[in-house]
Amino acid sequence: MTPGAGGLEEIVRHLAGDEGFDAVGIASPQAGGPAGERLRAWVADGAHGDMGWMAETLDRRADPLTLWPDMRSVIMLGLNYGPAEDPRAVLGQTDAGAISVYARAEDYHDIIKPKLKRVARALLAEAGRRGVTADVKVFVDTAPLMEKPLAAAAGLGWQGRHTNLVSRDFGSWLLLGAIATTLELRPDAPEQDHCGSCRACLDACPTAAFPSPYVIDARRCISYLTIEHKGPIPAELRPLMGNRIYGCDDCLAACPWNKFAQMGQEAKLAARAENDAPPLAELVALDDAAFRARFPKSPVKRIGRDRFIRNVLIAIGNSGDARLLPQVEARLADESALVRGAAVWALGRLADPATLARLAAAHLSAEADIAVSAEWRTAASHA
Repeated sequence: MTPGAGGLEEIVRHLAGDEGFDAVGIASPQAGGPAGERLRAWVADGAHGDMGWMAETLDRRADPLTLWPDMRSVIMLGLNYGPAEDPRAVLGQTDAGAISVYARAEDYHDIIKPKLKRVARALLAEAGRRGVTADVKVFVDTAPLMEKPLAAAAGLGWQGRHTNLVSRDFGSWLLLGAIATTLELRPDAPEQDHCGSCRACLDACPTAAFPSPYVIDARRCISYLTIEHKGPIPAELRPLMGNRIYGCDDCLAACPWNKFAQMGQEAKLAARAENDAPPLAELVALDDAAFRARFPKSPVKRIGRDRFIRNVLIAIGNSGDARLLPQVEARLADESALVRGAAVWALGRLADPATLARLAAAHLSAEADIAVSAEWRTAASHA
C-alpha cells in the first residue's frame, strides 16, 4: 500500500456517497484478467460485429496496465438508474416506439463524469494532506477499460448470464464509472455469481442473441443493431425488433434480481415523459435539425438522424398499422439511402400490392443506390 494511504478507502466511500453514487468498490487493475482472454476469443469469433474499435483497442482493453502503466488501483462506482415501472410496458404498442431506459433521460456520461472528477479531486487533496503524491484518471464508458469485470472484482455485483452487471441491491440498473489511480488502495472482495441455473435473461432475448450463457453475439443484439450498426439492419432480424427504436432492455428487465431493485434517485436520470412512449408518426417526420432539437442532451442524438429514422421505420413496418403509410411514403424520397431502404421495407409490410406497384414504378427507376434498389425488388417479390 502507498505509504500514508491507509484509511483512504473509507474516504473514497464517503466522497462517493456525497456525490450520490449508490455503490462503490476498489479493485486491482489485474483483477479482470480472465475477462481479457474471453474478450480475445469473442473478437476472434467476430461476435463484435462492425464495432471495429473493439478489435483496435483489444490489447489495452484486455490489460488495463497497457492503458496506463502507473495505475495501481481502480475505484469502481455505480449510479442506480432503476426505472419507475417495467420498461417493457411500451413493447407491442403499434403507434409508439420503445427507447431503452438509460436513454430516456439526459446522457449519463455528462452526469457521471463531473461526479467522478469531484470525487477524484477530493481524494487527491486528502492524499496530499497526508503527504502522498498521486494521480488519477476518470472513465465513463469512453476508454478501453473493461468496467463490468472490474466492477465485479470490486464487489459491486457480478456479470450475469446476459453479460451485464447484476447487483444484489439494484438488480440490473447500475451505470458504471471508474477512477484509476496511482494510489495503492486495499481492494474489496469480489462478488460471487448468483445466477445459478436461471435462464430468464437468455430466454427473454427477442433475437436469440445469446449462443450460450455469458456470451452475447452483438450481431443479433437489438441494442447493437439500433445503436452501433451503421448500415441496413439484416432483413431476417427486422421483424423480431418490434417497436424497439433505440436499445433494448428485455434481458435486463427479465432478471429475477430486479425484485430488489430501487427507483433511481438522480433527478437527471429520470425518464423524460416525451421519451416514455414517443409516437412513431411524429418521430419518422424528423429532419436533422428537428432530430437534434428533439433529443438535445440524450444519448439518442449520438447515432444521428438517419440511423434513428431507420429504426423508427422498422418499428412502423412491424406495427401493422396502414394509417402510417403516408409517413412511410414521405421517406421514400429521403436524402439518406439508409432511410429510403428502411422505408421501402416498411412499405412492403404495410401497403397493398397495388399501392406497392404504383410507388415502385415511381421510385425504382430513379433509385441510384444498389441496396435500396434491392429492397424494392424484394418488396415487390413479396407483394
